[in-house]
Amino acid sequence: MKNKVLTPEASARQVHPIEPVYDADSEILILGSFPSVKSRETGFFYGHPQNRFWKVTAAVFGAEPPVTIEEKKKFLLRHKIAVWDLIHSCEITGSSDSSIKNVVVNDLSLILKQAKIRQIYVNGKKAFALYNRYMKAQTGRDAICLPSTSPANAAWTQKKLTEAWSVIL
Repeated sequence: MKNKVLTPEASARQVHPIEPVYDADSEILILGSFPSVKSRETGFFYGHPQNRFWKVTAAVFGAEPPVTIEEKKKFLLRHKIAVWDLIHSCEITGSSDSSIKNVVVNDLSLILKQAKIRQIYVNGKKAFALYNRYMKAQTGRDAICLPSTSPANAAWTQKKLTEAWSVIL
């Protein structure tokens, strides 16, 4: 029997490496599915340079997009935004949400018990499906699905994304 060699593109079990960002004043919770390869490498949410999350959220708040991890954390907290992902660990091929399987979810009660979250938003359809499947019963709260800021969602221009994401205000 030949050993299977896992290439970077092969499905492999990954554990979420990034701590959630929130504080007691956070009112908005934005959830993604699972960090991309680039985000896992950079050690922070939405780390792929083509992901439009930082440009879109900055535009919504009329701010300059933050660049460093520290600037991003300060930006989120200043605007009362908590950010985390739904998945604690899963099997995933590269950064492909469609390849996600064998999901273990994060415990959202960590944030919901400590912050004043008034609304939960999810970044993209996969995160919305995961939320409804694994989290809605646990939290007892509906989430609002926002269009994905991923570069794979090329049908949405940055302008259209900013308009849609303005609902977080």
